[in-house]
Amino acid sequence: MEVYQSDFHPELKGDGSPLTLADKASSNIIQKHLAKTDIPITEEETIHADFNLRKTWRASWCVDPLDGTKEFIKRNGEFAVSIAMIDHGAPIFGVIASPVKEELLFGSKDFGVFICSFEDYSDATKWKEIKPSLQVNQPLRMLISRSHPSEVGDIFQSKIQEKFPEIVNTSKGSALKFFDLALAKADVYPRFAPTMEWDIAAGQAILEALGGSVVDATTGMPLSYNKEDLTNPFFIAQTAGFKQNIL
Repeated sequence: MEVYQSDFHPELKGDGSPLTLADKASSNIIQKHLAKTDIPITEEETIHADFNLRKTWRASWCVDPLDGTKEFIKRNGEFAVSIAMIDHGAPIFGVIASPVKEELLFGSKDFGVFICSFEDYSDATKWKEIKPSLQVNQPLRMLISRSHPSEVGDIFQSKIQEKFPEIVNTSKGSALKFFDLALAKADVYPRFAPTMEWDIAAGQAILEALGGSVVDATTGMPLSYNKEDLTNPFFIAQTAGFKQNIL
């Protein structure tokens, strides 16, 4: 937030995506703390271990130190920090932080999903547990990437309109979309544009803990992680209520 409130100047990475001092600082802090676990890390802003080594990992961390750098640069507040634990290729724990709102969303199938303020994170009695919702919003609420809309998303929308004629689309940046899905403020988030594993892993762990899913848009299978290619397939993130009502 110190960088966010300063007169910073982003640079471009080799792939043309932006990078700020906040990305680097967040990466350094997270790396320092997760190193204490002796569990290897795959992270956006660091050199990734070769797949021949990564494929031997049973567990690993999957980290995006600043998800939504484009939104950070626009100063619209729609950026997040995402950290996930991967076990045998599946996300089993996730935490997503909103620095602007000073809120944490975190959880797993083992102990549930919670939301709390930064101030209250060390006091579990102040965590608010989120329960699965089997309802859908009326009208249906669909999340759209603010910076990466796609025509294929329009095709998906036309298909689900066969069952849900009225749909309200909401554009939002970064993994903050998973706050809306977890809190049942939105029902589905189709993504037909490129993402990387660290963009989605924490959100998938949280959504699955609430009975929802993040599935490959082609196969319908859950996304897997620590792959040789760290790029995600096109996917559909959906709440338990959407899954139940779309069948």
